Amino acid sequence: MRTLVICIDRDNDLGEKANVSSPIIGREDNIKAAVELATVDPEDSDSNTIFGGVNVLNELHSKGIDAEIVTFAGDKNVGIISDQKIVVQLDAFLEENDITNAIFISDGAEDETLLPIVQSRIKIDSVKRIVVQQSANLESTYYILKNAFNDPKISQTFFVPIGLTALIYAIFLLANYPEGAIIGISAAIGAYMLYRGFNLDQPFALLRERMKGSFYEGQMTFVTNTIAIILAVIATMIGAITLWKYFTTGGGWYYGLITLFTVFINVTVWWYVIAILFANIGKMVDLKRNDHFSLKDVSPSLFITAMGLLFWGASTYILTIGAFPGATDSPNFSIQYFIYSVVGAIIIALAGIKISQNESIYDTKRKITKGKKDKNKN
Repeated sequence: MRTLVICIDRDNDLGEKANVSSPIIGREDNIKAAVELATVDPEDSDSNTIFGGVNVLNELHSKGIDAEIVTFAGDKNVGIISDQKIVVQLDAFLEENDITNAIFISDGAEDETLLPIVQSRIKIDSVKRIVVQQSANLESTYYILKNAFNDPKISQTFFVPIGLTALIYAIFLLANYPEGAIIGISAAIGAYMLYRGFNLDQPFALLRERMKGSFYEGQMTFVTNTIAIILAVIATMIGAITLWKYFTTGGGWYYGLITLFTVFINVTVWWYVIAILFANIGKMVDLKRNDHFSLKDVSPSLFITAMGLLFWGASTYILTIGAFPGATDSPNFSIQYFIYSVVGAIIIALAGIKISQNESIYDTKRKITKGKKDKNKN
């Protein structure tokens, strides 16, 4: 039986500050890494976590227990990306070493969010949190605020809204339109709050990592995703300009917010559909290059096209029956468009379902056949 002392650096301070790669295995290497981190940033708690792990390792050795210490580091983008990197390191280490149980060392609740993930792979006997004792002077309000603002996670949350407000206000003052500053500031802060409220930083961080990986690996997805982003920006600008034109001529009270939202959908839906199709095409090209392509990878593109038809037909019909000035078709033609779009969307979606289902059946049969061949060889 071998016990593993696990130390976690979820935000990869070891790599970002001390330029130490993980996993860090063994007592001497962990002490060296902790010293290097403490030398660069004496206030970082991760070095104390490692020293706490070494202390636990010494206690285990003094009791005659066969134990080893390892430190896993994640990524500065704390969340899905950092957790995935730690999981990959942990799985690789467990495959190469005979470990039966572990002791988890952390410096706070953030690292301990990984406990369920680690427990799903190895038995945890104990959890030890390292708490650094400080003097009364260091616990002053100034020190706490100073260190809080130096933390990127806190400073971004606090300074970004204030910075956006000041920047937008300055731009509208230069444009001699101070009244628009209220609209711009409200829109920017509202968008930022929605961004934070829906926790969209994780999907954007994943997208950034994928774009970076596809760029260095020479994948087609880098080009097609860039095209998709540009098309999405163009679509949003077209929709915003169209809305602003109707809003300034009649106002939201005249057209109604639902009608204006329908206008935005109607003028942008195909731009967004084409953008997503470009991203899917790039993905399919890379899958084909790596011999991982199958027909069911076409299904998402068909479903997106079907959804585009539905939104376009429905928005066209709503604008026509509401006698919207921008609608040129008669209600009779618009209802026909809506019916045709519904029928077309159903046909395209059924084609996607059929392709996906047939490919899944084919994959199952192929796995069964391969299993029989492997069994006959043995």
